[in-house]
Order: sequence, then structure tokens, then C-alpha cells
Amino acid sequence: MRSFAIPLAFGILLLGSISLAQDTTSSGKSKSASRAITGCLAQGSSPDKFVLNGNDGSTWDVKSDSVALADHVGHTVSVKGTASNITMHNAKEEAKDAAASAGVKQTNNEHGDLEATSVKMVSKSCK
Repeated sequence: MRSFAIPLAFGILLLGSISLAQDTTSSGKSKSASRAITGCLAQGSSPDKFVLNGNDGSTWDVKSDSVALADHVGHTVSVKGTASNITMHNAKEEAKDAAASAGVKQTNNEHGDLEATSVKMVSKSCK
């Protein structure tokens, strides 16, 4: 019985560490639906849609029913919110990571839709 318990314990520890490691993609991007992105906020295709060009190279289509995003167009802001359709978003990011790992010459910048829950102005202008 003891000879079975040691490999079982090792297997449980291994599975636990794998599940903890899956909180990010292979490029280190969060798999969580919750995001905090800092960057330049621009007007989108309609009055209630905005684009956040993240300092990390990511781009986000941002909307919100609770946050006054229009007041911050042209500002550097930190936006917290929830990524839409997180399962598909993460699958897309994993595919981009795999392509980059295989040597595909393509940017691996994140893009997604974000429902903003808060916005904080960092600067009155964008760099």
C-alpha cells in the first residue's frame, strides 16, 4: 500500500501545479476574465464604443454602461473590466502563442472586447 501512496501523492502534486500554471497563457497573459489594462483611450466606431491601445501592445474594444469613458478620450487611462467570451478569447491567444513559438513572423499582441467596470486617468494625454 505504501508503494502506491508515494506515486499517488506525487501525481496529485503534479496535477495541482499544472492547474495553477494554467492561469496564464504560454506568453504570460492572464486567462482570467478580469483584466486591468493601461493605455490610450480613443473613440470607437460609435458614440458608446471606445478603443483602448494598451501600453503592452494589446488593443481592446471597450464599452460600459456604468463608466463615463467619453470623458477620457485622448487620455492615458487604467481600465479594469471583464473580457467578453473568455473561452474563445483564451483559445485565440493560445493559438497566437503557438504560432509565435513555431516561428511565425506575426505580432502576438492581445486583442479583445472589454466591458469596463472602472477607469482611472493616468495622464491627460497619450504618448
